[in-house]
Amino acid sequence: MIEGKETVIKTRVLRHGVVGGGTGSFIGDVHRKAATFDGKSELLAGCFSRDWDVTKQTGQMLGLDSQRLYKTFQEMALAEGTRGDGIDYVSICTPNYAHYEIAKIFLQQGIHVVCDKPLALTVAQGEELADLAQRNDLLFCVTYAYSAHPLLCQAREMIRRGEIGEIRVVVGEYPQGWLADNLEDTGQRQATWRTDPKMAGISNCVGDIGSHIEHTVYFLTGLKIKSLCANLTAFGEGRELDTNAEVLVRLENGATGSYWCSQVAIGNDNGLRVRIYGTKGAIEWEQENPNSMKVTFANEPVQIYGRGSGYLYPEASELSRIPSGHPEGYYTAFANLYNAFISALIKKQAGLTLTTKDLDFPNVHDGIQGIKFIHACVDSSKQGAVWVNL
Repeated sequence: MIEGKETVIKTRVLRHGVVGGGTGSFIGDVHRKAATFDGKSELLAGCFSRDWDVTKQTGQMLGLDSQRLYKTFQEMALAEGTRGDGIDYVSICTPNYAHYEIAKIFLQQGIHVVCDKPLALTVAQGEELADLAQRNDLLFCVTYAYSAHPLLCQAREMIRRGEIGEIRVVVGEYPQGWLADNLEDTGQRQATWRTDPKMAGISNCVGDIGSHIEHTVYFLTGLKIKSLCANLTAFGEGRELDTNAEVLVRLENGATGSYWCSQVAIGNDNGLRVRIYGTKGAIEWEQENPNSMKVTFANEPVQIYGRGSGYLYPEASELSRIPSGHPEGYYTAFANLYNAFISALIKKQAGLTLTTKDLDFPNVHDGIQGIKFIHACVDSSKQGAVWVNL
């Protein structure tokens, strides 16, 4: 899948900027560390918050030049787009509502983009960003980072090679329990913006974690959803947005499936889990135990595949950074995704032709597919859990 270790061509270290992800941000910290993990990218500029004091504090903490700190993302895009030493790409780590406007102005300035999901709030916005990226010949990555885990790549290669046969049934779940109580009433930042329609958009749970199920299944199988039937529930007093969802899906090859995501499943932390059942076998992987994968072929004993093992396909082995038995996880998966994007950008700037393998990271079109999934789930649920086409 993603080139995990070797630099495509020797060149200068890329210049990197960040919008959002100020002091105390979870995902902002992950983006910053992942982008610089392999030494191919250096953080030089940022607008880390709508609060200028937070931006200044974050910039000082990171040792940035005060002249490369900006009060607004508009100011940052315009300034960096005209500097001779301006940033090569920007990472967008803000709440959902701001993704579209930020990505748009940086694309207009000729700056490549890495954006947290969801890509935007509407399909039309996503398609506009895709058009801008294409017209300006810019790379655009959407950080569905779970797809950069080595064993998920192994699973994809096995499915591509027909080892488990034709896909019949897919099952995905992503239970969390952190919003079982109304944390937004305590001022907890992550809960506050995720439960606010003005910041999160039309969905909380499906948009935040259900979209990861959709992308992971698509990444593994290559199959898009043809239609779905969804039941979304806003558990929690006074909440407008869903905190639990059950979704039935029909895939384009005739396979069926069920997805469940929840933020009120007490006892669960971050339980993304996918099971793919084919005519010859089955594969099962869970995010909280990413270094092993259950594989079962018809009429054979259960097998447990281990990350970093010599029997994995090269596409999976390239993503492992340390020997088997040493746990790898979320940060390295995120770093693998960034390494793929950065390596492609380095190669592009060197004037070389990018291959399909170079571009094998979640892109703007994957982001649009995620928006369509979110909207279809909300539409289905509002109509009484009816089947809707994507």
